[in-house]
Amino acid sequence: MAEEYDGVILGAGPNGLTTAAYLAKAGLKILVLEKNFEAGGGLATEQVTLPGFLHNTHAVYMPMVDYAPPLKDFDEYLTQDYDLEFAFPDPVMAVPFADGTSICLYQDIEKTCTSLAQFSQKDAETYRRIADRYRVLTEDFLGPATYEMPKPAFEQMVTLQQTDVGREITELTEKTPRDIIDDLFENDRIRCLFLYLSCMWGLHHDLEGVSYLVPLLINRAVNYRLVKGGSHHLAHLFTKVLYRHGGMIISPVKVKRILLENGSAKGVELDDGTVYRARKFVASSLNPYQTFLDYVGSDNLEERFVTRIKDWQWESSSLFHVHLALDEAPQFAAAKSNPDLNNAFINVVGYESQADLVKHYEAIHQGELYPGGFNCCFPSLHDPKQAPPGRHTALISLHAPHDLKDGGAERWYEIREREAARCIELLRAYVPNLTQEHILWHYITTPLDIGNKFADMVKGSYKQGGYLPLQMGFLRPNEECSQYETPVRNLYVCGASTFPGGLITFGSGYNAANKIADDLGIDRWWGEPECVVKAKAKGTL
Repeated sequence: MAEEYDGVILGAGPNGLTTAAYLAKAGLKILVLEKNFEAGGGLATEQVTLPGFLHNTHAVYMPMVDYAPPLKDFDEYLTQDYDLEFAFPDPVMAVPFADGTSICLYQDIEKTCTSLAQFSQKDAETYRRIADRYRVLTEDFLGPATYEMPKPAFEQMVTLQQTDVGREITELTEKTPRDIIDDLFENDRIRCLFLYLSCMWGLHHDLEGVSYLVPLLINRAVNYRLVKGGSHHLAHLFTKVLYRHGGMIISPVKVKRILLENGSAKGVELDDGTVYRARKFVASSLNPYQTFLDYVGSDNLEERFVTRIKDWQWESSSLFHVHLALDEAPQFAAAKSNPDLNNAFINVVGYESQADLVKHYEAIHQGELYPGGFNCCFPSLHDPKQAPPGRHTALISLHAPHDLKDGGAERWYEIREREAARCIELLRAYVPNLTQEHILWHYITTPLDIGNKFADMVKGSYKQGGYLPLQMGFLRPNEECSQYETPVRNLYVCGASTFPGGLITFGSGYNAANKIADDLGIDRWWGEPECVVKAKAKGTL
């Protein structure tokens, strides 16, 4: 006889775990099915170089720690009963240049302005103004909107037009990220930095329609955190919360199909024939292709809906990672003029001008491998748990295409070591002590490897789909699924392919939990986030 649960959730990534934890604490019997051996999805930390070196092999930078409702709603477990901690390094972002100068973005606005003033006093004043203004846009709309149901485009536009904050966001949406940055700043190096910050998570530098995210991304540039103990530790603690409230995770499993009865989702069947029945709902944190074409089946869906799913587009930009085990801490050459540089969390290296950055972006969109720069970090500087005493970890994160114009995706097998060597050599130009004798081991992840490891990240699409005008907001993934329910009764979606999108925000999983609870008539044990309450009071939501 098949095991029965109130709800079965596909995928134990951060969003699947979030939905599961909320509903399990609400009293539902919840099962989560996961393809990989461990829960967490992109919250992965592994010893891929040498024993004792913990490498965050996918997600590293936590952008919404100060907003995410699950971190507050489960705080009594995560930080009081367990040991969740975040490092908040300062400076948060830094850009060293070949001439020994640098720009640092600090938590303190005035310190940042002092750094920017080396290159342009006018740009420093501009940053002082927009840092405060973008904080307001983030606090009054962009942050809280992440944890609220998306509105249809026309309704959202009407709401936005009622406030100064909303009108400003609408105006930014009609520009490209490059237009916004070029209008704000005059210095080429400062423009380069802020364009990188605006596009580092997948925005096209010359595309209109999603630039409302630029203020949020610039605001988050001084708010990124690091999970102490490694990114996977955050997933581990969420699994403990789930288990504590009677939930269950089974892994590794391979799903064959979502079971349907009279057009309603009633459970899940695995490849080996095992069946798990769902009395109330099934939820998928996977991408639209997997959920609807692979597991529901196009024969069980309307043709128009199937066409919409097939129109879903992946990101044109993926990630190439090099993880390093080091026997000493990095010493940036530019730290001679600013010692703070050696303590920066995220470093952007290899771009000496905005033209360098734009050429890199344009090459990616053409499927070309370009000898460009990247962001990098040294997590063990801020969390000694991530390396043996006196040793350190490093991450190089390069934006790159999945399908290479010359040889396709499989060409990554041939060039991975060569490209890693190029990246290390480039980093060495800014960190002279990163000589080969101090690199104990390295480990490479290509865009092809991302898709192979995480089945929902097709073509290395680490946000389960591009940030495009027709794939954001109420259209993510489409109108029929934008409220987390689907054309299949009792089937919900809760992954990064839904609003608000990818990265570790917990937004999709949180919003889906709200929707499922409302549909099932469950009294929410959790309250509305304070940021959402304040935004509604101001009329921005």
